Amino acid sequence: MRQGLILAAGRGVRLKEHTADRPKCMVEVCGRPILDWAIDSLNARGIAQITAVGGYCADKLPQDRLRVITNLRWAETNMVSTLRCASDILHAAPTVVSYGDILYHPDIVAALLDTPGDIVLTYDRWWRPLWESRFERPLEDAESFCESDGQLLEIGARASSLDDIQGQFMGLLKLSPAGWAQIEAFLSRLPVHEVDKLDTTSLLARLLSDGVRIATVGIEGRWCEIDGPSDLALAEQRCATPHTWTHDWRESAW
Repeated sequence: MRQGLILAAGRGVRLKEHTADRPKCMVEVCGRPILDWAIDSLNARGIAQITAVGGYCADKLPQDRLRVITNLRWAETNMVSTLRCASDILHAAPTVVSYGDILYHPDIVAALLDTPGDIVLTYDRWWRPLWESRFERPLEDAESFCESDGQLLEIGARASSLDDIQGQFMGLLKLSPAGWAQIEAFLSRLPVHEVDKLDTTSLLARLLSDGVRIATVGIEGRWCEIDGPSDLALAEQRCATPHTWTHDWRESAW
């Protein structure tokens, strides 16, 4: 059995009025909430059992489509603490873990499922056109990413040049129960206040430093992140004409 886990606790303050009465994952893109797109992509590749970890406005999550658990400390913790709220689920079966603010083509889910490893993450080789569309100074937002033969070597540091970056982590990964056990063992050695502030990319970097093996699967576009109003406007604008945007995530557009 394979299952899905969507991390959807945050408000998404950069989206301003769009999240005044709903969590970030429920903001609509091309006529549908981000969460609906994610559920459909997971369902399309055979993942029917999906849990969301909510927090801000968790009552707005569609409990007819997924199981909802809650990070009661969502306002004072970061992504890794939200992930830990689903520890029992992660111990039970291999799990595709998704950020709550990303949209992705179902084939990316398939590629992730087909890649062996206890901790496997996706990264976009075609990240640069997306970042250059999103940011005036893409190097200021991009993080280092280096892999070799399908194994992660570096992630999350500042890079001196765009040309030094092989890709960008897109917020979609797979954890086996053994992989989650490695992560839990590492987190158990950290002070609680440190775990509270830990984001996923920083966790991956620290796991690497601790000798944990992390596999990678490279993809080419067909996903995007909705972090602020400009991302929302970009997705709506670029998807207005199908077959024209390499990062269009919609199955019908390919």
